[in-house]
Amino acid sequence: MGKRVIIIGSGFASLSASCYLAKQGYDVSIYEKNKTVGGRARQFVRDGFTFDMGPSWYWMPDIFQSFFNDFGKKTSDYYQLDKLDPAYNIFFSDDVITIGDSMDKICEEFERIEKGSAEPLRKFIKKAQDNYEIAIHKIVLRPGLSPLELVSKDTIVRLDQFFKSISDEVRKRFKNPKLISTLEFPVLFLGAKPNKTPSFYSFMNFADFGLGTWHPKGGMYQVIRAMELLALELGVKIYTDQAVTKIEVAQGKATGVKVNGNTIKADVVLSGADYHHSETLLDPKFRQYSEAYWDKKTFAPSSLLFYVGFDKKLKNVSHHNLFFDTSFEQHAKEIYDDPKWPEAPLFYANFPSLTDSSMAPEGCETGFFLIPIAPDLEDTQQLRNKYFDIILDRFQKLTDQKVEKSILFKEDFCVNDFIDQYNSYKGNAYGMANTLLQTAFLRPKLHSKKVGNLFFTGQLTVPGPGVPPALISGKLVSELIVKHQKT
Repeated sequence: MGKRVIIIGSGFASLSASCYLAKQGYDVSIYEKNKTVGGRARQFVRDGFTFDMGPSWYWMPDIFQSFFNDFGKKTSDYYQLDKLDPAYNIFFSDDVITIGDSMDKICEEFERIEKGSAEPLRKFIKKAQDNYEIAIHKIVLRPGLSPLELVSKDTIVRLDQFFKSISDEVRKRFKNPKLISTLEFPVLFLGAKPNKTPSFYSFMNFADFGLGTWHPKGGMYQVIRAMELLALELGVKIYTDQAVTKIEVAQGKATGVKVNGNTIKADVVLSGADYHHSETLLDPKFRQYSEAYWDKKTFAPSSLLFYVGFDKKLKNVSHHNLFFDTSFEQHAKEIYDDPKWPEAPLFYANFPSLTDSSMAPEGCETGFFLIPIAPDLEDTQQLRNKYFDIILDRFQKLTDQKVEKSILFKEDFCVNDFIDQYNSYKGNAYGMANTLLQTAFLRPKLHSKKVGNLFFTGQLTVPGPGVPPALISGKLVSELIVKHQKT
C-alpha cells in the first residue's frame, strides 16, 4: 500500500483529490464532520421532497466529463444529464427575460428587448468563448505557485482584460439595463461585484449562453454520489460523523490528525475544509495567514436559504428563476461596500421538480429560495422570517399566483448554519471572491509554506469558487502532492 493521505472534509474538491490520489496508489482516508458526504453540496430530504442544500446550477459540463474521463468513466455511467430549456428566467418589475438553450433563441430574446443587440451579443460571446478556452484549458490548470503562470502569448495579448471590468465590457456594448443585468449576473458565481471582476472572466458568459444549463436527474447531489462511488471503487475509505479537531505536526511536518480524541497517523494531510478553519487546527506558530489577513480579504456572499415543500404545482416559473425586480447595484453595495441586511434583495428560486418528477411527490413542488447577503451579519429567526415574507410576497405578485397557503413546510439555513455545519469563515457561502488581487498566485496556497506535507484544496484556494473549479482544485493539489512526495 502507498503512502497514507488523510483528507479533511468531503466536498467536491476533497472527493476529486481523493480519486486522483487513490489512482496514484496512495492509501486515502476521508474524515467528514457531518453525517453525509458532500460538504456544502449535501442533500435534504423530507416527506418525499428532495433538495440540494447548496449548489444547484450545473454549468461547464465539459469539466465534469473531463473529471470522470480521467478515470476511464463518463458522467452517464453515474447519472442522467438533461439540458434545460429554458435555462432560466429573469423576472424584472415589468418584464420576464427567458434564456433559451441556444444562441439563436437568446439572440431573439435580446432583440426583443433591444433592437440591434443580437450582433454585439454574438461578438461578445465569441470573445468569451476564446477566454474560456484559455482560462479552462490553460490558466486554471496551474497550481498558483508563481505570477509567471499567468504569462503566456494568450494572456499578454489580453492583458487589458485583466484591468477592465466585466461592467466596462458589457456596458460599452449594451444600453438596456435588463440586458446589462443579464450579462453581469454570471460573474456573481465568482463571488464579486461585476465592476470589480476583470473582464477576462467573461468566460462565465460563454459557460452560460454557449454551454448551457444542465440538470442531473435527482439533483446536484447525484454528482456527489457519483464521485463518492468512484472514490470507493478506487479504494478510498470514507468516515462520516468524524470531526477533525487538530492537525498534528512534528519536526516541521504534518504527521496526522486528531479525531474524537484519537490520533490517526498519516504521511500527508490535505484539508478540503474551510481554509481559515483548517489553519485553526494548527498551533499558532504553524499558521500561514493571520486573522488580519483573512479580515482584509474580499469574501463571496453568504446566503439566506429556504427549502419549501408546496402541495401543488406552480405556474409561470421555470426550473431556475432570478428575481431582479429591485436594484442590482444597491443590493451589491449592501453585500460588499456597506455590509448589512438588504433593503430590497434580489433573490433566486429553483423548482427542480418542474423538470424532474423524482424530486417531489406527485402534484407537489420542491422550492429552493436563495437571498445573497454579506457574510458575518447578525442572524436571527426573526430576520429569517421577515425576509421570507418579503420575497414570498414579491414572488406571488411577479408570477401571478397565490402559494402562501400551499406551503407544507419551510426549513431555513443562514450565516449561523454555515459556521456551525461547515466551519465557514464569517458564514460565507462561496469562499473567497475572484477579484484581480485574489486571482491565481494571489490566493491562499495549495501547499503550506510553514508545514511540510500539509496541503489545502477548495474554494478559498486555487483556482476559486464554484463547483467546476472545485473539481479542478482537487486535481491540482493531488498533482502537487505527488510531485512533492517524489522529491
